[in-house]
Amino acid sequence: MNLPESSDSNLPPSILARIRWMRLLQIILDAFLVALVFIGAYLIRFDGHVDGPYLHQLQVLIPTLVCVRLLANWGFGVYRRLWRYTGLTEIMELGCSVLAVSTLVLLARAANLTRIDDNQLSFGIIAIDAGLCFLMLTGPRILRRLQTEHKQRRHWRQPVRRRALLVGAGDAGQLVLREMNSRSDLGVDVVGLLDDDPGKVHKRIGSLTVFGTTEDLPKHVENLVIDQVIIAMPSAPASEIRRIVDMCRKAEVETRILPGLYDLINGKVSVNQLREVSIEDLLGREPVTLDTPAIAGYIEGRTVLVTGAGGSIGSELCRQIMRFQPKELLLLGKGENSIFAIHQELKGRPEPVELVPIIADIRDHNRLFNIFEKHAPQVVFHAAAHKHVPLMEANVPEAITNNIRGTQNVAELSAEFGIETFVLVSSDKAVNPTSVMGATKRIAELVVQDLARRSKTKYVAVRFGNVLASRGSVIPVWRQQIAAGGPVTVTHPEATRYFMLIPEAVQLIMQAGALGSGGEIFVLDMGNPVKIVDLAHDLIKFSGLRPGQDIEIKFIGLRPGEKLYEELLTAEEGLTKTSYEKIFVGKPQPLEAAVLNSAMEKLFKCAATDDENGIRTSLHELVGGSLLQELEV
Repeated sequence: MNLPESSDSNLPPSILARIRWMRLLQIILDAFLVALVFIGAYLIRFDGHVDGPYLHQLQVLIPTLVCVRLLANWGFGVYRRLWRYTGLTEIMELGCSVLAVSTLVLLARAANLTRIDDNQLSFGIIAIDAGLCFLMLTGPRILRRLQTEHKQRRHWRQPVRRRALLVGAGDAGQLVLREMNSRSDLGVDVVGLLDDDPGKVHKRIGSLTVFGTTEDLPKHVENLVIDQVIIAMPSAPASEIRRIVDMCRKAEVETRILPGLYDLINGKVSVNQLREVSIEDLLGREPVTLDTPAIAGYIEGRTVLVTGAGGSIGSELCRQIMRFQPKELLLLGKGENSIFAIHQELKGRPEPVELVPIIADIRDHNRLFNIFEKHAPQVVFHAAAHKHVPLMEANVPEAITNNIRGTQNVAELSAEFGIETFVLVSSDKAVNPTSVMGATKRIAELVVQDLARRSKTKYVAVRFGNVLASRGSVIPVWRQQIAAGGPVTVTHPEATRYFMLIPEAVQLIMQAGALGSGGEIFVLDMGNPVKIVDLAHDLIKFSGLRPGQDIEIKFIGLRPGEKLYEELLTAEEGLTKTSYEKIFVGKPQPLEAAVLNSAMEKLFKCAATDDENGIRTSLHELVGGSLLQELEV
C-alpha cells in the first residue's frame, strides 16, 4: 500500500523510508490478525467445526471485513502512531475503529447484506469477532510499548525517555540543546528543531535538523511522535508564545519554556530553568533595559533598608538589590515567616552582602528609631503597605495607621537620619481614588512630596498597577477555584486592569530611584490594559480545561472600593517622558505642610477611636472631590 507523502515531505529520506516501512508492516500484520480473528470467531461459535455453507460464508466475507477494518483504522488515525509509544489515546482510537466496523456489520446484517447461501451471519460471530479483534490488535502494540520501556530503563522505576521538539534555533536554543545533549539523566531526547527564520529551515545544528517553521508544529509533532515541545525564545513577544502554546494544546503535547529575560537576570541559560508555560508568559511585556551603572551608583557599598521585605514586591526588591552588592541589606517586615523565608533564600546567594532580618511594625516609631540609629541605612525602599482594596474597606482604621502613619514614620526618620535616597512604592489606585486603600496611598505620596521640599533626602514615589501573581492577587485565587472545580469569579465583564510582572516592576522601581532629584512621582509604562475576563479564560485553558464548559465563569459585581478601570495619572499631574522609555514622571501636586499635617492628625484621632465615618469624611476633604460619592457613608 502506498502511503501519502505530503505530510512527511519535509523529513529526511532515511526517516521517510523507515516510517513508510513501519506503517506497511503494521498494516500487513493487522490484516493477518483481522483475518485470523474472524476465522477464530467462526470456530468458537461452531465449537471448532465449520460446516460447508458457513465455511463458504466465511470465505466470502473475510476479504471484505479485512479491507473495511484496515480502512477504519486508517480513518481513525491508527497508522499515524508508532507502536512503541502506544498509550490510552492509541487504544481509544483502535477501540473506536473496531466498534465502528462491528456496528457497520450489524447494520449490514439488518439490511440482509450478509446472507450467504441462505445463511445469515450469526450475532454471536459478530460479538466474538469484535472482542477478539480489539484484543488482538491492541496486544502487539502494548507488548511493543513494554519492550521499549524495558530497553529505556535500567530498572522499572526510572522514567521513560521523552522525545522533544525544540522551538527556537537561536543562541538560547543552541545553548539549551548543547546542555540537554550532555544531560542524559533528564530523560529527554531532542529529535529536531523549528524556527521561523527561513534561512535556518532544513539546515542542521549539530546532528539535528531544523525541520520547518512553527506553522508546521502540529504536523511535526505527529510525524516525529513528539512528547514535549520546548520553547527556547526568551525575547519572543507574548503573542508569539500564545500562538505556539495554542498549537501545542491542540496537538495534545506537553509544553516547556525557557524563562524570559526577566527571569534570566544572571545571564545564564540552563535546562534546570525549563518550566511549564505560565500565564505570565502571555502578558505581553517587553524586556526592560536598565541603566545598571546608575543603579549601582546609589546602591553599591551602601546600607539599604527594605520595608515589607517579605511581600511580593519587597522580596523581589531584595533579590535584585543583592545583585548590586550593597554593604548591608536590612530585611524589615512584620510577618516573621515571610522574613525568615526571604532571609534563608538570600543566604544562599553568592554575593558578599551582610543580611539583617528585622521583625518590626512600621507604626512603632520608637522601634524604627532604634533601627535607624543602630544600622544607619543610606537608602530606603518603602514597600510595606496594606494593599487589599476590599479588606481595607472593611478595616478602615488599619489602612490609616499602616499606610499613612507607617509611611510618615519611615519617611520622617529618613530625613532625620540623613538618608540619601527614599523610594516609596505607590499604586495606580492613588489616582482619583474610590477606595480607602487608594486614598491612603495618595496621602503617602503627599507625605514624601512634602518632605522632599524641606529635606536633603531625595524622595521619589513610583506608581504602577497590578502585579501579576503577587500574593493576594487574583491569579492564586483563580487557581484555587479551578482546583476546586469552579466557578471562577470575575467582578465585571468589562473590568480592565493594568498588569506587569514582579521582576519588571522592581527593576523599574530601582531605576526610578536613580532618576529622581526629589519630589517626583514616577509612573511606570503599564502597556495596554487587560480585560479581567480574558485573563480568566487564559488561566482556565492553561489548566487544560474549557471556559464555560469544564469551568464556569461567574460575574459577581465590583467589590467595595473597586473601579471598572484604572488610571495612572490625574489630569493635573500631566505626563513627561524621562530618558527611559518605560518610566514617565508626573508633575508634583503637593499640599501645604500645615494643611497636610492637620488633616493627618484628624485622621489619626479618628482611627484611634475607630471612627470610620470621620475617616472617610477626612479622606474626602484631603484627597479631593472625586472621592465624595464613593467614600462618604
